[in-house]
Amino acid sequence: MTRIEGVIETPHSRPECVAAALEPDNLTLIRTYPIEGGVRAEIEGTRLRSITASVDDYLMNLAIAEDVCTSASGRQPGAPE
Repeated sequence: MTRIEGVIETPHSRPECVAAALEPDNLTLIRTYPIEGGVRAEIEGTRLRSITASVDDYLMNLAIAEDVCTSASGRQPGAPE
């Protein structure tokens, strides 16, 4: 069986907040955690179709988490700290 692995790293001003918002999505295929200056998602599985669907969901949830964490901090998205 073929193993598929990948990593997505994205920069965020509040990585702990974003990672915490994504924690419920940490299921069998994707694990997300904060790193310095951002968030890292590790993807691993054997079925390309499942991984593609999971990454699609993850990216949508990531955008929402960033918006929520930015709003909670009182900053505008993309504004310097």
